[in-house]
Amino acid sequence: MEQTKKSNKIIPIILGVLILGGIIFGVKEYTYYSKHEDTDDAQIDADISPVVARVGGYVDSINFEENEHVSAGQLLVKLDERDYKLRLEQAMAAQKGANANTDVSRSQINTTTASSANARANAEAAKVKLWRATQDYNRYAALIKEGAITQQQFDSAKAERDAAQAAYQAAQDQYRVAVGNIGTSKSQLAVTNIGVDEKQADVDFAKLQLSYTAISSPVSGTVSKKSIQKGQLIQAGQTLFNVVNDNSLYITANFKETQMSDLAAGQKVDVEVDAFPDLKVEGEIYNFSPATGAKFSLLPPDNATGNFVKVVQRIPVKIKIKADTAIIKKLRPGMSVKVSVLTK
Repeated sequence: MEQTKKSNKIIPIILGVLILGGIIFGVKEYTYYSKHEDTDDAQIDADISPVVARVGGYVDSINFEENEHVSAGQLLVKLDERDYKLRLEQAMAAQKGANANTDVSRSQINTTTASSANARANAEAAKVKLWRATQDYNRYAALIKEGAITQQQFDSAKAERDAAQAAYQAAQDQYRVAVGNIGTSKSQLAVTNIGVDEKQADVDFAKLQLSYTAISSPVSGTVSKKSIQKGQLIQAGQTLFNVVNDNSLYITANFKETQMSDLAAGQKVDVEVDAFPDLKVEGEIYNFSPATGAKFSLLPPDNATGNFVKVVQRIPVKIKIKADTAIIKKLRPGMSVKVSVLTK
């Protein structure tokens, strides 16, 4: 009987303890989730820069190893540059020829200018001769009326005037032709100058193509996913390797749309990394995606067709990581994390 009485007393005590524990647990959970929004659909991301070849050629040398840290501007790959040097030399030779043509055009302008000056002087001299011959003719015309000179003298004066007039006309024509030649030479110079500009553009392009044979790191970071070997023929546009940018780590957390009402930029975030459960990492909400993840998928859902089944959508949220450099160095893009946002 005594054992029965004791057992009857223990059972209510155990039930009371369980009920009290359940109440404490429920109050604790309610208090926690009233101030927090959690999700385990989150991962670490980073800015990854793919390095793409801008020209084709054979790989001459590779100056890095897989997963090696490199600095921005560091030479990583060198392509065989002999073909591009020859193209540059050809472009420079063509440029010299264009410059020589320009010099010839300038010389022609100087020559035609001198010829124009000579033709102008001849025209002025012919004009003076015509004036003198005209004056003589007028005097002889007055004298022949008075019978002071013979008809032969008058005819001679008239012939000299006509010859001077013809010579003056010819000198004027030669001067106009000389002036026209100056214009033609200047037009030719303009054309040759355009040719010089074209050849200079060819030289600049050849230099640019030559510079592309030296492939440098666009950012400071860790090189990964190398897909080339020495002596390999690569094509323009081919991805050679990737560089994970230093200090560019962040978290992408996909919250349910029903969790978004209390989330705001600047809220504190506690982060738990699956790979390092004891690692304390804090963060801060930075911004929100303009659309759900499904809208950016290859085949976005179209709820206007077929049977509709409501599915809770998720919104990607970008979270800045606030941690020491030593901690950040342990993290890798793609790691799974759990985030808890303090909303109140």
